[in-house]
This record gives sequence, structure tokens and C-alpha cells, in this order.
Amino acid sequence: MKLISLTLLSVSALSALVNASPLFDQLRIFTSTSETERRLVKYSEDSPAKWMTEADKEALIRAGIKFMDITDYPSTPVNSFASWVPYIPTKVEYKDEVQPFIGNLTIETMKDVLTTFTSFRNRYYKSRYGAQSCRWLIEQIREIASGYDHVSVDEFEHNWDQFSIVARFEGSNQELEDELVIVGAHQDSVNMWFPSFGRSPGADDDGSGTVTILEAFRSLVHNGFKPERPVEFHWYSGEEGGLLGSQAVSRKYSEEGKKVVAMLQNDMTGFIGKSKEKEVIGIVTDHVDEKLTEFLKTLVDNYADIPYSLTECGYACSDHASWRKLGFPSAFTIESDFDNSNPYIHGTNDVIENLSFDHMKEFAKVAVGFAVELSHVRD
Repeated sequence: MKLISLTLLSVSALSALVNASPLFDQLRIFTSTSETERRLVKYSEDSPAKWMTEADKEALIRAGIKFMDITDYPSTPVNSFASWVPYIPTKVEYKDEVQPFIGNLTIETMKDVLTTFTSFRNRYYKSRYGAQSCRWLIEQIREIASGYDHVSVDEFEHNWDQFSIVARFEGSNQELEDELVIVGAHQDSVNMWFPSFGRSPGADDDGSGTVTILEAFRSLVHNGFKPERPVEFHWYSGEEGGLLGSQAVSRKYSEEGKKVVAMLQNDMTGFIGKSKEKEVIGIVTDHVDEKLTEFLKTLVDNYADIPYSLTECGYACSDHASWRKLGFPSAFTIESDFDNSNPYIHGTNDVIENLSFDHMKEFAKVAVGFAVELSHVRD
């Protein structure tokens, strides 16, 4: 997930290069399923969206440029920035409740799930492999939730074959059923040269986040977590295509009048850093909710065994951006300082051997703390 900041001029120049290059013309034959389809793409908060082909989008991926495909949701609903403002705490108050869940976290499930998850040729949201991988993943989640009546696991369908997944703990306070705490990751992967059929194990991006929140979910389910307000775990489809799955989910929630108290994204949690000298939890400080990010620092201080490091990620860096766009508080943790993150993503070398499951476990601790602390109503 390399970040390259672009002005409108530089994106136009890139598009011109894509259109003119014989190499890119050849790559289009393999990578673009709909050459004539145009998508409305936004790559900066301050610059206007630009109409692009799927081939242009793929060129952005190759260049490491993050973007949001807003074709289906070009405008922000008026009701998104409603008068209701959730209370975000400033200190932890439920350590006695959180610690048993953290104590039951293991790396074994993460290893087993990620080994199979990376065995799919890729998990590209429009490929048949991505359709297969999401169906396998939801069966693992349903197996964890089996027998627990207050936990549900559902498909969130899209107009492509890879669905998003929503697992929900019902809240004990019925008056709070529309107030949600969300922990998310994205399940898809991409080979930047051949998205639909190229090998893309996606161990770190974002297999690591997928199994990190799966392990947090498993510990909460199996150790009797019953929140006051509902808590949901989301595994999004189509992040690599421009935050497509999370935009669809967040828009539906907004239209239904659901009140998202807080959303935490886990995207790339397994790579310690290129230098490997200092193990940290990266906390992103741009394009996030300031108050929730401050509380996230407190969660790391209290529940993780490694420190945090503040870093910036840029516009549309991951699925938290879809929630922020609609006015919901969102925050984002990443494996290291952004400039020190995994250099192998979006290709064949994003494999388990480059990752640390102990590092992922630190993020699972924070996810557990986030879910439990924010599930309680505070004055």
C-alpha cells in the first residue's frame, strides 16, 4: 500500500501514459474485463473526481495510488452529517472485562486460516477466485459463531460475485439496537499487473487484517461477550477496486438511519517493518476522526505490549474512508510507520513468510479493547 500523492495534472499525465503505451495496451487485454466502461474516480479530497476506464484504475494500482471509485455513490447524502454525535471516551474503564478476551487470543487460528486464505490464486473481487475465497471465509466465521444465538453472520451482496461479510453481536440494550461499533478489514487482494488471474496471495494486504479481526471475533464469541450496544465485524469486498464494498455497506447503514459510534479498520497488520528494528502499531492521523484516534492511542497504551507510532496514509487509504465520508467516526491501524510498511504487496511475494503472527496478535488485542470499551454507554 505505497502512497504517491497526485495532483489532477499528474493523474491526467498518468492516464495519457496509459493510453499511449504499447505495453499498457497489451496489459489491458489481460486485465480489463470492460474496456469501454468508465468509472468516476476520486484520488484527492480537494480535487474533482475524474472519469476513468478500468484500465486507468489498474494503472493507478500499479503506481501505488490510493483512490475511491465513487461511480455508484457520487454524492454524500444530506442526512450523513446528522446532529447526533456519539460520545467518544478518553480513558479505558473496562480492563477487567477486556483482559480475559485478550488472554484467550492465540496465533494458531490465524495461522491456519491465513494459510488456506492465501492458497487461493487470488482474491480479486471480480475474479472467480475471489468469489470462492469469500464463500470459504464466511464458513469459517459461521463455524465460530455456531451455537451462539446472539451472534449472526450474513452476506452483504454486491453486483459482483465477491460479497462482503457482516458478523453481528446483538446488544443487550434494545434501545441501542441502531447504535453500532464496527471493526473492519478487507478480504480481497490484487495482482497489480494481472488482477483477474494473476497470483496474489495477499498475505499481508489484507489477509493479515482479515485474520486479526477474525481472531478477535473468535475470542469474543467463545468467551461470552455480550455487549450493551451491538458490535459488528466486517470483512469488505472490493477495497482494491476503490473501497467499493465498504462504500456500499456504509451507504446502506446511513440510509437506514443507523448510528455508527465508531469504526476501526485493520489493513496490513503482519509486517513488522523493513528495518525490523522497532515493532510498533501504526496509528494513522490523517483522514480519520480526531477524537476516536486519540482514544485509539489510549487503547494501544493499555492493551498492547508494543508502542504506537503516528503516521499518515493519504486519501482513500482504506475502508475507514468510506465511513468518514458519511460523517461516521473512523480510525485506522497499520503494521508500522507507513513508509516502513510491506514492500511486497499487490504481487506474488506478499506471502506468510514475510509476516509475524505475534505482531498480528497485538492488533487483535487492540481490536478486542476497541469492541468492548466502545460497546458500553458512558455519560
